[in-house]
Amino acid sequence: MSHRERLWSGGPAPEEPPPVQPALRPLPRLSTPEPPSEEEPPRRSRTRLAVLISALAGAAVVIGLFLVLGVGRSHDPAPLRAVGGKLGSTQVGQIYARASAGVVSVAAREGPGQSTGTGFLIDRAGTIVTNAHVVGQAGVVQVRFGDQGRTLDAPVLGRDQSSDLAVLRVDPSLTGVLHPLSLADSSKVRIGDLAVAIGNPFGLDRTATAGIVSGLGRHIQAPNGFDIDEVIQTDAPINPGNSGGPLLDARGRVIGVNSQIETGGRGGGNVGIGFAVPSNTVRDVVPRLEQGKPIVRPFLGLTTSPVSQRVATQRGLRVGEGAFVEESSAGGPADRAGIRYGDVVTRVGGRRVAGPADVGDAVAGRHPGDDVEVEIVRADGTRESVLVTLGARPRKTP
Repeated sequence: MSHRERLWSGGPAPEEPPPVQPALRPLPRLSTPEPPSEEEPPRRSRTRLAVLISALAGAAVVIGLFLVLGVGRSHDPAPLRAVGGKLGSTQVGQIYARASAGVVSVAAREGPGQSTGTGFLIDRAGTIVTNAHVVGQAGVVQVRFGDQGRTLDAPVLGRDQSSDLAVLRVDPSLTGVLHPLSLADSSKVRIGDLAVAIGNPFGLDRTATAGIVSGLGRHIQAPNGFDIDEVIQTDAPINPGNSGGPLLDARGRVIGVNSQIETGGRGGGNVGIGFAVPSNTVRDVVPRLEQGKPIVRPFLGLTTSPVSQRVATQRGLRVGEGAFVEESSAGGPADRAGIRYGDVVTRVGGRRVAGPADVGDAVAGRHPGDDVEVEIVRADGTRESVLVTLGARPRKTP
């Protein structure tokens, strides 16, 4: 699991909340159980030193919400035409003018506290996407349409802790004209692309910030302790209250759902590194959540860390080869196959493993019940290949 200093973009307020209404709270709070759904194995790297900050905190106690992306529906809006020219107020302003009406604020009440964040429309039926950590375990949340000044109740149709996504729906007969956002193909996003975030940082309605895509293929910790893969990194300023809001490309399409920010250990402010759950994950997860279908992910049952120089030298491994097994979950798939603490995983399913993230990536596209070959190096340097039958990921990390 990553122990980096980051915070969620939403969640309960700290014990001593700042004077501003929105408050931030530590990641651990997001470990709340989700509805029945199985999930894939955690990938922990004990050398990643930073703490994830929910980038989108809102009012009173908890903060942050993700925005919904257009999920390939017949009534999705047509993509906006890319705005030409260099990055500037005119370009960002045009994107904002076209997309901001599709962004909403979300408030969820649990017990005495309230969590706030952002969300966005993905269709004209009133479907909204946000972060699971923003809605928590609430059954109904309040959604405010900033362009209309309307606040409506929205039932939570489903939430997935492993991707930190949740789906809401408002009654379209109670709203004015809805302006859904379309979903881009996040696999086509490139470093250096324009990135515009629209959200409600510190309760400031539909605030726009701009930057670029500064990194791809990142991994961040989900509310249930597992990793979210293929995360998009951006330097567009993201702050408490932005959680659940859309990260847009030059055509005003959603490329990601803003979720966390890097803090660098200096508190809850933005330091120029934010993380968004990719739109292709939204495309995969949201339709199933809408239909109430369980989201089942494969589970290998290993917790790994980078291989130290000492271990690499002792076992004749190359630099950047393998992932050190810190834990093989008792009774889990890897444990049953004979993989133990201290083994080094070098290949999974024929894919080379250079570090912890590669272990999870190698099984991410598989299914519970699939057999996968895992190559390991034992403590005495012996190389072995074992066959592991994948299980179904539990609701949270063992």
